Amino acid sequence: MELTPYLFWNIFITLVLAPVLYGIRRNEAEAKRIDILLNKTREEIAKDYVTKQEVKDGMNVLMDRLEKLHEKVDKLFEVK
Repeated sequence: MELTPYLFWNIFITLVLAPVLYGIRRNEAEAKRIDILLNKTREEIAKDYVTKQEVKDGMNVLMDRLEKLHEKVDKLFEVK
């Protein structure tokens, strides 16, 4: 078997360049997968947030109930 530049080039491509390209391709696919998961996570987290209007509505309901409770307590102490 004669050692020619063609043989060295084939060995270089097979043993060095092919694994490097395979690793780059694999890392790119993994980065794309992580990007998709990150976008899904951002969408799911946004579902858990409460809007300002929902907070105001909830506080209004709470304040109304506290006011009713306050009135009942006042009536209870007026009788005695």
